[in-house]
Amino acid sequence: MNISGAISIKPLRIMRKKPLDFLLFSLTWVFAAVTVAVLVFVIGYILVRGVPNLTPSLFAIRFTPDNQSLLPSLITTAILVFCALVIAIPIGVFSAIYLIEYARRGSFYVKVVRVMTENLTGIPSIVFGLFGYLLFTSILGLGYSLISGTLTIAIMVLPLIIRTTEESLKSVPDTFREGSFGLGAGRLRTVMRIVLPSAMPGILAGVILSVGRIVGETAALMFTLGSVARIPGSLMESGRTLAVHMYILSGEGMFVGQAYATASVLLVLVICINAISGQIAKKISKK
Repeated sequence: MNISGAISIKPLRIMRKKPLDFLLFSLTWVFAAVTVAVLVFVIGYILVRGVPNLTPSLFAIRFTPDNQSLLPSLITTAILVFCALVIAIPIGVFSAIYLIEYARRGSFYVKVVRVMTENLTGIPSIVFGLFGYLLFTSILGLGYSLISGTLTIAIMVLPLIIRTTEESLKSVPDTFREGSFGLGAGRLRTVMRIVLPSAMPGILAGVILSVGRIVGETAALMFTLGSVARIPGSLMESGRTLAVHMYILSGEGMFVGQAYATASVLLVLVICINAISGQIAKKISKK
């Protein structure tokens, strides 16, 4: 019997001998197919509605009421993502390293920090936006500016980076650490040369999720970064990200086509970031 015949007969045998297993097997395939179909439909719908509206005027360096250019928002998004990750990644990664590698496992302090980070991960972004508005925009007097939005977003993605980094460090076998200690390496060298490279794919996955959340954020940035359609000349100037730009265009009701075009660019941007990060993670894991 060939392989294809064996594969086609296998579900029938499962159905006869174990009907419940066959039911679960069928439901798994059905739900997987539905998930893929919904994903393809959403992506296809956005691209079909948005790509025809992509015109050269949407990529003008300056925004005007006539061209509705998204380029200033695209550049502002890139600057915001870079600045937020520069703040959040070192703090989040080294905090997770301390909790896993240096703090006493199971201590009350570690449990409190983990509970707090898990709770902060589930808080709606509007709460972070109000917090950033009260602290950075009003109390500290930073106003609607790039620095206010950067600090707010960095705080928002920090719990996510800490939790994903913790889980990645936990997945590294203790035999790696014991072998390094047995060869005479210290704890710092073991963490930097053995543990951290082994956990890098998982850490990058957390960074990718953080980038996706930053790129798609609107509520927190409208309270802190503002909605001025220009490229910020400094950290103290206001701006507008792609998500906020899309929200404003769709809300006005006059530029729905440009809003879909902005959504298409945003979708392609996220896909490219995920693909590049995935390739980097593969290269690091091979090394």
